Order: sequence, then C-alpha cells, then structure tokens
Amino acid sequence: MAVSFKKLEKKQITNLKQQKQHLYRYWKDSRMINDDSVLKAFLAVPRELFVDPSYLDQSYADHPLPIGSGQTISQPTTVLLMLQLLNVLPEQRILEIGTGSGYNAALLAELAEMVVTVERHVELADVACENLCRAGLEEVVVIKGDGKQGYSKLAPYDRIIVTAAANRVPKNLKDQLAVGGLLVAPVGARHGCEMLLMRKTAQGHFQTSGHGLFSFVPLI
Repeated sequence: MAVSFKKLEKKQITNLKQQKQHLYRYWKDSRMINDDSVLKAFLAVPRELFVDPSYLDQSYADHPLPIGSGQTISQPTTVLLMLQLLNVLPEQRILEIGTGSGYNAALLAELAEMVVTVERHVELADVACENLCRAGLEEVVVIKGDGKQGYSKLAPYDRIIVTAAANRVPKNLKDQLAVGGLLVAPVGARHGCEMLLMRKTAQGHFQTSGHGLFSFVPLI
C-alpha cells in the first residue's frame, strides 16, 4: 500500500506541475501577463499549499475556489492581473486587504521587501499563517482585523491591494497610501465590479483609471 500511495502522490505532483506550466504558457503566449517579475513569483509560489485540500487537484484551474468562511481564493488570472497593475518594486512596503488563505500575500512577498496583510475572519487568518509558514514566508505580517481600517501602525505604504469588492475605497486606505503610491481595488457590486487603479498624486488627490469588470466577495 505504501508503494502505491507514493506512486499516486508522485503522479499528483507531476500533474500539478504540468497544470502550472500550462497556465504560465497561456499567459506568456497571449501576453495577458507580461510582467516578468509577476510571472516569476507565480512560478516560485506553490499555489497547492494555499487551496483547501478537497480541491488540491484544481490548484491551477483558472477559476475561484472555496477556502471556508464564505470566502474564495481568486482565479489565478485575476490575481496576476491585479499584481501586474500594482507594479510592485523590490524595496517597497505593501498592504493587502483580505488575506484569505495567504496566496496573494505569498506572491507579494516574492515581489516586495515587506508585506502586511489584514484578514477579518480569525479562522482564515490562522490558516493563512500556517500556509505561509509551510511556504517558508514567515516574514509576512498577518493582522486579524477590519480591512476597511487598514493598518496604520506600519503606514504609509507604497502599494495597497484590496481583494474584495466595496462600493468605494475606504478613506483609511487612501490615507495610509504614500504620495506617489498605487492602490488597486475592485469597486462596485459583487458581480460586475470595476478594477480601479489609483495613483496618489498629493494628499487627498488621486488619478484613477478602470481596468475591466470582475466578480469578488464583498468587503465587509
């Protein structure tokens, strides 16, 4: 029995690697994702560590997956499109709102010097910490709290990313963004919210552009 289990495990690992490469090639060939640093982060982080074990075989399926507490791990293409918009530089400090299972924070940790991520669901924050530790990314700061409040103790942030839909970007998050910084957030109704990119040009002043319609769980 032990031998057959090992064969099954090896086959499963091989399948996951093939699925991951297929998704990578799709993005690369279509030029949908053309930021090499984002693609490199995708290759570096094992997404299978951040999905519910029940969905392990779908780790690289290009659609959202349940992670508990009524939340989901977003579609890989959506995750990478948001990171591409965020344009993270290695020396930057990042704030993420909506940790979920920790996958996006793990990708950000490959891109930036410091990542702070806020999750209101205590059980998900605990799972994310475990997942990040298994991925060797213990340096990510996971905060249990209300994402709409951000995390002022470590502000200002060079980049802020929101992974849930809100009717408007909370003022606290705008205030915690450094001048010259970028904020990416889905804004609007849960189904059909618009992905916004906001650049802070001065205190209280932003340049905003829209980048397509998406579906997200609500920011509450």
